[in-house]
Amino acid sequence: MSQFEFHSDLSPDVIAALKAIVGPDALFLDQETRSIYGHDETEDLNFPPAVVLKPKTVDEVSAIMKIASEYVIPVTPIGARTGLSGGALSLHGGIGLSMEKFNAIIDIDERNLQCTLEPGVITQVFQDAVKAKGLMYPPDPASRGSCFIGGNVSENSGGPKAVKYGVTKDYVLNLQVVLISGEVIWTGANTLKNSTGYNLTQLMIGSEGTLGIITKIVMRLIPHPKHDLLMLVPFKSAEKACEAVSAIFRAGITPSGMEFMERDAIVYAMDFIGEEPVPLLPEDQAHLLIEVDGNDLEALMSDCERIAEVIEAFDCGEVLFAEDQAKKDQLWKLRRRVGEAVKAQSIYKEEDTVVPRFQLPALLKVVKEVGKLYGFRSVCYGHAGDGNLHVNILRDEMCEEDWNKTTKVGIRLLFERVKALGGTISGEHGIGLVQRDYMDIMFSESHLELMRSIKRVFDPKGILNPGKIF
Repeated sequence: MSQFEFHSDLSPDVIAALKAIVGPDALFLDQETRSIYGHDETEDLNFPPAVVLKPKTVDEVSAIMKIASEYVIPVTPIGARTGLSGGALSLHGGIGLSMEKFNAIIDIDERNLQCTLEPGVITQVFQDAVKAKGLMYPPDPASRGSCFIGGNVSENSGGPKAVKYGVTKDYVLNLQVVLISGEVIWTGANTLKNSTGYNLTQLMIGSEGTLGIITKIVMRLIPHPKHDLLMLVPFKSAEKACEAVSAIFRAGITPSGMEFMERDAIVYAMDFIGEEPVPLLPEDQAHLLIEVDGNDLEALMSDCERIAEVIEAFDCGEVLFAEDQAKKDQLWKLRRRVGEAVKAQSIYKEEDTVVPRFQLPALLKVVKEVGKLYGFRSVCYGHAGDGNLHVNILRDEMCEEDWNKTTKVGIRLLFERVKALGGTISGEHGIGLVQRDYMDIMFSESHLELMRSIKRVFDPKGILNPGKIF
C-alpha cells in the first residue's frame, strides 16, 4: 500500500514525544499490556503494538497522528477487542491507539431524536441511556455488553434487530474524524437528508480504521416500541428451519428478530451458561428464535399466530412462547452466548457468510458439504432473517497442517459457493486480516484497485491499520 518503509519499533525520542502528548499514565511499553492489546476475539492470534497509547481528547489524537505521519509509524485503532476478523491487531507493530477513554455520551437530543457520543462508549450502555428516555438505538451485536460503538461503526455491525431496523450505517448521521495529517473534520451534517458532495460518512463506516480515526459520532434514534413478544420454535430439520424463514416474510410479517441455531449451537450454549431454558428433544435439529415488536399488543399477538400457522408446513415441534421478561431474557442470553460457547469447545475460525434470504437453506447445505469434503466440523447459527449465517469451523483434533492449509482451501470453496448463491463473504464482521485473502473472490482486480486508490487518498503513507482488507 505504500512506498514508505514503516518504523514499527519506536525510538526513545518518539516515545518521549508521545508521552508528552498523552502523559506517562497513558503510555504503555510493558510486554503484558502490549500483549493484551495485541489480540481480539479472532482465533488465537496476537500481534502486540510497540506501544499502547490511551488518549482522551481529539487534540491528543491529532498530535499523535502528526508524529505518526512524520515518522511513518503504523497506527492501529483499538476498541474493546471483541472483533472476529482481526481488525484491531497491530500487524506491523507501531502505535496501538486505544479509544477506551473516549467513553462519554455527550448529548441525547430528544427533540431531534439524535445522540452525540464518543467511540469508546459500550453499545449496551448507549442503548440503555437512550431507552431511559423512551428512545431506541436498534443495532445490537452479540457482544453489545462489551463492544464499543466506535468498533460497531468501523465494522458496520448488525445484530438480531437488523432484520427489521437495519445495521449501524442506517443510524450514523455524522462523524468527527482525525485524518493522517492530524486535521480534524466532520464528514457530514446532523440532518436526516444530505446531498452535499460525496458521502464521506458512509465511506468511513465499515472502513475498519484504514481511512481515519473516529473521535465523535452523531447517531439518529427512533422511539422505543412499547411491546415485544418472543417465541422459540424447534424443527426436525435444520434446512426446514431455514426454509421457514423466507415463508414468514412472504406471509407479510417482518419480525424484529429471527435467529437460527442448529442443535450443536444450542447444546453448547446451554452447557456454557449452565441453564436449560427449553427442553431439547432428540428429534430437534435446529431452532428459530423469533421476536416481533411494536406498539399494538393485539396486532403483535396476531402476528405470532400467523407465524405459528406458517411454520406448521415445515415440520416444526411445539412452539415455546416466552411468558414473561425473565424468560425472554433467558432465551436471548442463550442466543447471545453461542459464540463464546463454541469457542470454549475448540480453537475455531468464524466465517460470516450472508446470502439472499431465500437461499439460506442452500447455504446451510453448502456449508455441510464443504465440511465433509475437507474434513472439518462446523457449528452454524446467525441472523436468519437477514440470510446471515455464522459458520464456526472447529479445529477439534485436526493436525496443524490441515488446520492452516487444507481448511483454507475449504473456506475458499465455501466463499465461491456463497458468491454463486448471490451472497458475500462478510455480513457484519468485516474483512480485517483473516478475510483479506478472499477478497479476489468477490471483486475484480480493477474493483480492488479502486478501493486501494481511495485508501491512498486518505492515507498516502499507508500507516492507518496497515495489512487490513487488502
